[in-house]
Amino acid sequence: KQERTEWEKKVKNELKLTTDQTTKYDALNTEYDTKMDALAQDASLSMDVQKEKKMALKKEKEGKLFEFLTPEQQEKYKTLVEQKKKDMKKPSNQ
Repeated sequence: KQERTEWEKKVKNELKLTTDQTTKYDALNTEYDTKMDALAQDASLSMDVQKEKKMALKKEKEGKLFEFLTPEQQEKYKTLVEQKKKDMKKPSNQ
């Protein structure tokens, strides 16, 4: 949860979201956080299926996000996501 909050704050700051965009972004996060949490709680799903569904949700969420971001903001967002992926691959002891 802490990580999610940090990420959301970073996206808002880096993309310089407008008040309107911030409202939409927050609503989107609330909606998808609930879906992700429900998925994580679903013991009937295998890890592979869970991962697959999470990836699908992320893609869907990004699609909705891009509906209200400017092209510049979309590029900046993609850069942030790439950076996050690189950071996640690094061993945490570095």
